[in-house]
Amino acid sequence: MEKIVRNYLEIKSLDELWVEKKPSNNCSLEKVSSNDFQLNKFFYKQIGKNHQWVDRLAWTNKNWIEYVSSPNVFTFILKKNGDIAGFFELIYHKNKSEIEIAYFGLLKEYMGKKLGGYMLSEAIKTSFLYNVKRVWVHTCSLDHKNALKNYLSRGMKIYNIETANIKSA
Repeated sequence: MEKIVRNYLEIKSLDELWVEKKPSNNCSLEKVSSNDFQLNKFFYKQIGKNHQWVDRLAWTNKNWIEYVSSPNVFTFILKKNGDIAGFFELIYHKNKSEIEIAYFGLLKEYMGKKLGGYMLSEAIKTSFLYNVKRVWVHTCSLDHKNALKNYLSRGMKIYNIETANIKSA
């Protein structure tokens, strides 16, 4: 058994955001069409394989289509020199006036290039365009070693911590 720690973080105002500037002019952020489930599936598998993301592996194409077609799910991709480098998914919980950063990550070859802080800054700024009261995310000890540091460095605060035991891979 392996013990994992899951941290829940939030930010309640754009004023609390510590922005990481765009690392170069060769970066762009694009909102993905809601009917392009293959892109979400690709990122989930490619990034998730290094962090034991398993909850969506059993999803059928129909599950993926239903998910990305929701009017409350928004996917953005980061491009570097025109190539896809990373993504994030936002889920708008209208009844709670909040946005969850459901998934966030960079492809392995783009790690260590100062893109994560910029992409997270943009995810938070984009979320507050929906006039929400808070933006939240959870990360665990299986995620990238700098994930928690990145969230904290953007001004997010931990509001809950959970531990669990899972079977070792």
